[in-house]
Amino acid sequence: MQQLMQKLGYTFQEEKLLRIALTHSSYANEKHLSQSNERLEFLGDSVLSLAVANYLFHYDRKDPEGELTRLRASLVCEKALASFARELGLGQHLLLGKGEKMTGGASRPSILADAFEAVIAAIYLDGGFAEAERFILSYVKPEVENHRPAKFEDHKTALQEIIQQNPDERVEYVLTGESGPDHDKHFWVEVRLNSNVIGRGEGRSKKEAEQAAAKEALQLMGR
Repeated sequence: MQQLMQKLGYTFQEEKLLRIALTHSSYANEKHLSQSNERLEFLGDSVLSLAVANYLFHYDRKDPEGELTRLRASLVCEKALASFARELGLGQHLLLGKGEKMTGGASRPSILADAFEAVIAAIYLDGGFAEAERFILSYVKPEVENHRPAKFEDHKTALQEIIQQNPDERVEYVLTGESGPDHDKHFWVEVRLNSNVIGRGEGRSKKEAEQAAAKEALQLMGR
């Protein structure tokens, strides 16, 4: 814990929060623990999005809303977060079940990205938004200032921009199935427009499956 906190540049008052952030569901299930990092991941996702949006809003006042949205998406996507987690060396600190550990879970992008978001939430709960924002920007700012992030095709945002042209239309993503053990999950998602299915997708994470579903919907629309 001390070694990781040095890397984080933050000392926890309540170290239990950091331990939970590092606890994958496979380990929690194996050890019969009441908590894994899934709830923290949920919170961390929102804290991350706000910190990045606030930074981009003030960084370049010439960028239009669409460009800001796409840039934010490239900074908070699974690929970017997994890269940040590797830079931090987060994989070696994760608590994984035996099966997950044996199949390379410590280097799996979806697990690393989720853990990075969980760590953000742990810092936020322990030290407040300013500390969480400082941690987030230590990774995000160099990406933006030294070079724009690699282009990320954000199909969900592209679909949303089309749908919101008609205020009466409503789009939602529905998880229709999942299979496999914790170390090899697979998800199926439908994207629905006013309850009508307009696209289906699958992936190793819910986010990946949602992007695939949105991509199919765009293709069916001829986009």
